[in-house]
Amino acid sequence: MNTILVIALILAMIATLVALIRGIVAFLQTTKEDLNRPESAGPSPARLKQNRMMINRVLFQAAAIIIVAILLLAKGNN
Repeated sequence: MNTILVIALILAMIATLVALIRGIVAFLQTTKEDLNRPESAGPSPARLKQNRMMINRVLFQAAAIIIVAILLLAKGNN
């Protein structure tokens, strides 16, 4: 059981790192047109991608924290 949780934790941490890097890359690819776009036109595709990557990062971090908590609870019960 612990082995499965450790593997899941490693995968969640890798997914967090990938989402973070993709979010930073999306942020760095923001163009001047995206910045000068009027608010009434709605969010640009670049902003939507940035938001999606950062939301994914937060979700993967939450999963990693939950897995760590389960591992700590399992260790405390033994």
